[in-house]
Amino acid sequence: MSSLTSSIGTVNPRKFRIPNKRLIKNSDSKEASNIRFSSQSPRKSSLPIVQKNVNPITLLSRREALGFSFCFGFLDVLLQPEESVAAEAAPCELTVAPSGLAFCDKVVGTGPEAAKGQLIKAHYVGKLENGKVFDSSYNRGKPLTFRIGVGEVIKGWDQGILGGDGIPPMLAGGKRILKLPPELGYGVRGAGCKGGSCIIPPDSVLLFDVEFVGKA
Repeated sequence: MSSLTSSIGTVNPRKFRIPNKRLIKNSDSKEASNIRFSSQSPRKSSLPIVQKNVNPITLLSRREALGFSFCFGFLDVLLQPEESVAAEAAPCELTVAPSGLAFCDKVVGTGPEAAKGQLIKAHYVGKLENGKVFDSSYNRGKPLTFRIGVGEVIKGWDQGILGGDGIPPMLAGGKRILKLPPELGYGVRGAGCKGGSCIIPPDSVLLFDVEFVGKA
C-alpha cells in the first residue's frame, strides 16, 4: 500500500494524521513543401512544343495550386488527431447523487468492478474548485494503492468508485470525474495545513479525475 508522501506540496485522497490533532481518519518538424522551378534555358529541339503559347503566370499558378493541394492534404492528416483529442476534452455533464457527490464518466471501463475491501490501484489528478492542481499520481508515475470501501480514503472516493446512492460502480479501465462537497472530502479542517496555510483550505469543494486501473 502506497504511503502518503511527506512533501507539503502533495496531498492525496488518503486521510490524514497530524500530530496531536486528528484531521480525518487514517488512512503532445515543421514540414514545408518546396516547389522547385528549373533555371536552365530550354534546349532547342525539333520536336513540336506542345505548350508554345502557355502564359508563364498561368503555369506558375497551376504549379502553386498543386503544391498547396498537397500541403492541405498533409494538414488534414495532421489535424485529425487534434480533432479527436478535442472531442475527448469536451465538457462532461455531471450528475449529482443524493449525497451531493457529482460524477461523469469520461471513459466507461470494460473490466470488473471493485469489491468492498479489495486492494485496488487508481490514478488521479486532484484540483480545487478554481482549477488549481494540488496533487497528481501521474506526476509521480505510480497509481495510488488502497483498500476500497473501508475508510482508507475520503468518503467521496469510496462512494465514487464503489458506487451506490444512485452512482454506478466504476469498471476497471474506466475514467471518471468526481466533484466532492466538503463533507465527502476533507471537511471543515482542510488538509496539508502548516503555519496557517493549507494546501486544501477548509470547506473546499474538490474535483478529481480518477482512472480505475484495476485490482492491485
